[in-house]
Amino acid sequence: MNRPVLLLEAAGPESGHLARTAAASGHPVTTAQALTGYSPALRGLLTGTLTTDLGNPQQALADTVAYARRINAAAVLTTNEYLTPLAAHTCALMDLPGNDPVRAHAARDKAAMADAFTAAGVTAPRTHTIATPAVLRTRFLRPGMRLPVIVKPADAAGSQGVTVLARLHDADTAWQTAHTAPGMYAATAGRTVLLQQYIPGREYSVESFTQHGRTTHLAITTKTTTRGAHRVELAHTLPTQLPPAAEQAIYREVTRAVRAVGIRNGASHTEVIVTPTGRPYVIETAARIGAGHIGDLLHHALGINPWTALLDIALGRPARLTPARRHHATAQFLTSPAAGRLTAVTGLPRPGPDTPLVRLRARPGDTVGPAHTNAGRLGSFIVVSPDARTTQARVAQLLDDIDVHVEPQPA
Repeated sequence: MNRPVLLLEAAGPESGHLARTAAASGHPVTTAQALTGYSPALRGLLTGTLTTDLGNPQQALADTVAYARRINAAAVLTTNEYLTPLAAHTCALMDLPGNDPVRAHAARDKAAMADAFTAAGVTAPRTHTIATPAVLRTRFLRPGMRLPVIVKPADAAGSQGVTVLARLHDADTAWQTAHTAPGMYAATAGRTVLLQQYIPGREYSVESFTQHGRTTHLAITTKTTTRGAHRVELAHTLPTQLPPAAEQAIYREVTRAVRAVGIRNGASHTEVIVTPTGRPYVIETAARIGAGHIGDLLHHALGINPWTALLDIALGRPARLTPARRHHATAQFLTSPAAGRLTAVTGLPRPGPDTPLVRLRARPGDTVGPAHTNAGRLGSFIVVSPDARTTQARVAQLLDDIDVHVEPQPA
């Protein structure tokens, strides 16, 4: 019988994919968890569970290593960005393929990430730590500091607490938004707030896998976002076709960034902005597969199974990362047009060959409003076709057919 696989927190669609892949390959699936509310189907896959305080790094590491040794785990991995340092340290102590435990913190904490990027010569925005709103305001008095700027927490994810600050009048609110943004495990007391240079340009992400320190870039994803103070991702499309010189410049910076934060074995998701002059800036690198259905897009567009690749890398087996086809795929997200009570979402497509995924997260009766973070999206669907133009035309047609009905509620 195959040895067990230990998945750090199995909640979320990416973790669900990975759990099913491991189970289908004959590995018993166990989890170290702090969250509750796992679906019955997911719980049915699990053969063992460790409940620990994942907000306490020392205790979580001691418990996780002891549990992994007890079950003789063949692999320890996670799709949860908050737990990537725990995975790196556990793998190191278990002598399993993983990331550099010394630098793993830099793939999670964006203040440490900025320092790592600077040391490695990665082209990235200037970043400063801001202790108080007063310090934030005085930063603007320095020569060369221009608006807008980015104010964000160092330790959050999913666009939580991020503000594009365009007016000095809003500085206190932006700092407070970052300082109090919800985190998955840790308390917000003592949180580090960052002031970051705003880079104008086109936003992309790069989806990569690294094995034994060698990185393979699978695709560049075009990201469509809202405008204004809060940027929410509305669509992901891959693969993006760019001029060879632009693509090589992006990949060169991302390779440096991946190395800078110690990613040796596993997936990475790197956000990049390319300026109008064609210069790529690395905004952030996460030691995980991209969320927002990016794994599904890789599977449907390129014929690469990212979940199998993640498992193979964690088990020390060669990962298969060569595209089997060259289609195009888009994940389109639905948002509420107004604040109030959701009464219905009509016109959703049925799953089919060109719409392999249709998902509605919100339910009638839920209180909804304009999305300020990725968590505020109501649902999504995926469209796949042989070419980019057909994909985008189909997405536009489906969006025209969908209506989100919201009953306004008094403030």
